[in-house]
Amino acid sequence: EELLPPELSQGMMTLPEALRTLHRPPPTLQLSDLETGQHPAQRRLILEELLAHNLSMLALRAGAQRFHAQPLSANDALKNKLLAALPFKPTGAQARVVAEIERDMALDAPMMRLVQGDVGSGKTLVAAIAALRAIAHGKQVALMAPTELLAEQHANNFRNWFAPLGIEVGWLAGKQKGKARLAQQEAIASGQVQMIVGTHAIFQEQVQFNGLALVIIDEQHRFGVHQRLALWEKGQQQGFHPHQLIMTATPIPRTLAMTAYADLDTSVIDELPPGRTPVTTVAIPDTRRNDIIDRVRHACMTEGRQAYWVCTLIEESELLEAQAAEATWEELKLALPELNVGLVHGRMKPAEKQAVMASFKQGELHLLVATTVIEVGVDVPNASLMIIENPERLGLAQLHQLRGRVGRGAVASHCVLLYKTPLSKTAQIRLQVLRDSNDGFVIAQKDLEIRGPGELLGT
Repeated sequence: EELLPPELSQGMMTLPEALRTLHRPPPTLQLSDLETGQHPAQRRLILEELLAHNLSMLALRAGAQRFHAQPLSANDALKNKLLAALPFKPTGAQARVVAEIERDMALDAPMMRLVQGDVGSGKTLVAAIAALRAIAHGKQVALMAPTELLAEQHANNFRNWFAPLGIEVGWLAGKQKGKARLAQQEAIASGQVQMIVGTHAIFQEQVQFNGLALVIIDEQHRFGVHQRLALWEKGQQQGFHPHQLIMTATPIPRTLAMTAYADLDTSVIDELPPGRTPVTTVAIPDTRRNDIIDRVRHACMTEGRQAYWVCTLIEESELLEAQAAEATWEELKLALPELNVGLVHGRMKPAEKQAVMASFKQGELHLLVATTVIEVGVDVPNASLMIIENPERLGLAQLHQLRGRVGRGAVASHCVLLYKTPLSKTAQIRLQVLRDSNDGFVIAQKDLEIRGPGELLGT
């Protein structure tokens, strides 16, 4: 029996026909049709899978709407104080997205909203304003980030914004031990801490919240729907589920967002704050490495700027990546004796990483050699030059995210893609996309066209 309505099934193979064709291809079938994935039998199965996926997402969504959340009506005193203290005015896009979030939070069904925006579009401020709505009602807010480095950066940002408002921001990470951890857990359980920032450690069994009304997830890569539900269940208290706000680090093509996040409403911050300068991107072969080292010297010594040198590896190995970064650090210290050169990688203790990042932010270091741990959330406006080694090894979204660490001040910024020759045709196309565009939405769409949805969805 055909389950699809006539307007969808018209002109398509039936499901039994499609299965028979693929399992027992007739002699007349062209293999080239199958290789492209465009054969009518394949298209029918793809449609079946997408339909099943979206129906299950919509069923989850419908189920969620039966739950109750704390309705958080307009209470703007804290929000107005924060906005008055900011040295800039939020963009129109930020204001629009805040209004969408506040409308959801005023309802008695849990908000389930995805906020996406380009690198540097100001998602964190939007999250802060949402948090203040919950805190103004005497409730708690939890923000979960994918890495300790980013969680620490968020905690510092929120403390700077919230301390003048008399709001205590707590910090919880997997590496915290003993008395410090217990003290933080007690402060959360008692309600003394109104805003809790951390890694996945904030949703472990022993962490008890006190009226958790909003969960913010800042995700580097896609969380599965099951993790989203687990966090949500964790927050359930006194029969109420928390509102949930998910922020993506890089934009997702609209068609992909409709599939991967079909259980969420979507808001888009499609405007960058004024004063951001587009980053000029160039691709240069590593045979000209010495020229690039001279360019770093000029930027740091003559122009008074700071620079990043990012080391990447094809193997997903923190140890090998750390070793490569250490070797590059030693090389650049010798080549640039007049510069203070720092090093940060994933194998360092969180306190060490944070100390190096603080030195770089304060201008004590000219050049920071790093692995891709600096991909998200690091904000140093004086850094105007980035060198990325072996960019052909990274996806477009990750390269765009890394590049977003520069161009955060008013000065013209540059990103150098230092590639190894010879480049494959696909790598040439990818690097050209970055040279041509600074728009994360354009880049995400190109990434989808080049790589297909499987890799981007993490399937």
